[in-house]
Order: sequence, then structure tokens, then C-alpha cells
Amino acid sequence: MKDLKIQINLSSDTFVRDPNSSELGQRIISNGIDLIDKLGFEGFTFKKLGKKIGSPESSIYRYFESKHMLLVYLTNWYWSWIEYKLVFSTINLSSSEDKLEKAIKILTEPIKTDDLFSYINETTLGRIIINEGGKTYHIKEVDKENKKGYFKVYKQIVQRVSEIVLEFNSKYKYSHMLISTVIEGAYQQRFFAEHIPALTDIGKKNESTITEFYTKLVFNAIK
Repeated sequence: MKDLKIQINLSSDTFVRDPNSSELGQRIISNGIDLIDKLGFEGFTFKKLGKKIGSPESSIYRYFESKHMLLVYLTNWYWSWIEYKLVFSTINLSSSEDKLEKAIKILTEPIKTDDLFSYINETTLGRIIINEGGKTYHIKEVDKENKKGYFKVYKQIVQRVSEIVLEFNSKYKYSHMLISTVIEGAYQQRFFAEHIPALTDIGKKNESTITEFYTKLVFNAIK
């Protein structure tokens, strides 16, 4: 896979200037991920990011109009990467059961770094999605931003896996609810395991429990 040339292309509505187009833009993304992970989204500012990368705060605004839009961009990048993994891993599978098992695994497994994208640490970005990702849509402007397409990739993932569910059982009525529950629930369980372990049945080092749970949940629901 390291020999493949993969490009994650995002909607131009999520940025002022494409950060992938320059070395500064890539440093903004790379260091922005590190700083949000370290400080939390509330504590993160462009001023602090500018200081970290040795560039004026104004240079960051040439790429993103606000820190909210940077989080929107990072969230869209992450879900585009997950969608790429879904397509790549299921395209040659003929059995709907095998495709669904693989899809659930990708949606629920621990997040590991992908060597294809050198300036983005997917493991760190994954923690941001778990801890901060909901802040992209738990806002008053959610309907407006939905119309702008900020959640398009996430919806595409739910739709893609929902279609596999219906391929397995065409009479199942709740495929979108089921898959969005799997995604949100799996990430919530990882958060609980790290911070509020009394709310889950997994330990920090038991990496397969979440995948096992949601695989059983999905197939028990749709059979």
C-alpha cells in the first residue's frame, strides 16, 4: 500500500485555501492536530498554533476562516479516509455478510496510523474525532452547515454501509439508524474506556471487544 498515491480531496467550502497545496498548509494541519489533541478544542487558538509553527496568526486565516472550520476540515478528512478504507477493503468481496463484517470492523476497530499520509497522524486525529468531533454538529448552526454539505462524507459512509445491510436483508427497516448507532456508539465506548470505565465493559487494552460487540449487535438485529 505504501506505493499507492492516494489523495484525500475535500470540498472547497471547508477551507479558504487548500492546506494540502503548500508546505505551510500541511504544517498547519499537522501541528493543529497535535495542539487540539493536547489542549482540547476549547483551549486551542490560532494564536497558539501560529506560535507553534513559527508563523503569524494571520497566515492561518488564509487557510481557514475560524478554528471551527479547521475542525470541520479535520473531521471531513478523517471520514473521507475511513470511506477510502471501506471501499478499498470491501470492493473485492462478493458476500454481503463478509462485506458487512469488514465494514463493522473498520468502523469500530482501534485507529492506527496510515503510512500513506505522512503529515497526518490518524491515531491522534482519531482521538480528536472521539473527543471533539461532536462539536462540528452539536451547534446552533447545524442545519445551515448541513445544507452546505459539511456532513456529506459522514452521511455517505452511513449510506454505504446501510446499503450493505439491505443487501444482506432487504426487509430490514432501520439500516441508517443501526449504522449511525454503531459508529457513534463505538466511539463513545472508546471514550468511556479511557475516561469513565464504569460505563463500559472493556478495558483500555482489550482492543477487539467493541468490534465483537457491534458485530453481534448488528447481525442479531438484521437476521
